[in-house]
Amino acid sequence: MSLETVRAFFAASAPDIEIIETALSSATVAQAAEAHGVDPAQIAKTICLRVADEPILVVASGLARLDNRKFKDAFGVKGRMLGADEVVAVTSHPVGGVCPFGLPSPLRIYCDISLKQFDLVVPAAGSTNSAVRISTERLAEITSATWVDVCQ
Repeated sequence: MSLETVRAFFAASAPDIEIIETALSSATVAQAAEAHGVDPAQIAKTICLRVADEPILVVASGLARLDNRKFKDAFGVKGRMLGADEVVAVTSHPVGGVCPFGLPSPLRIYCDISLKQFDLVVPAAGSTNSAVRISTERLAEITSATWVDVCQ
């Protein structure tokens, strides 16, 4: 179960961070913002892309949109979004619960600078009704993310 791999990740990497489970779905940015009482931009959405043959994760502000030109400038190629089945295969998380925590195998993780406007962000935690509250810098630190500028 995906939520369990995220629990194991936090138990090992950041035991002070609590996973928050809600009764209602938080699968969309709007639902997550409402469920957690934050601005939609403060939701840290995880986007799964393929760069050449390699899947990567980009974590961005909930209201940010990928900018194809910036992405190509940063990675040298156009990114291709993974389909829902590919997302589950690569991350073990369902769409709506995708996060950079508790992955079955290492992936390159990037945090878009759109997150830097917030001290605290709320990314999903492996299911469509779970999340964590985490400082932006700690999110990047515990996932070994690289900062990029690939969103509008």
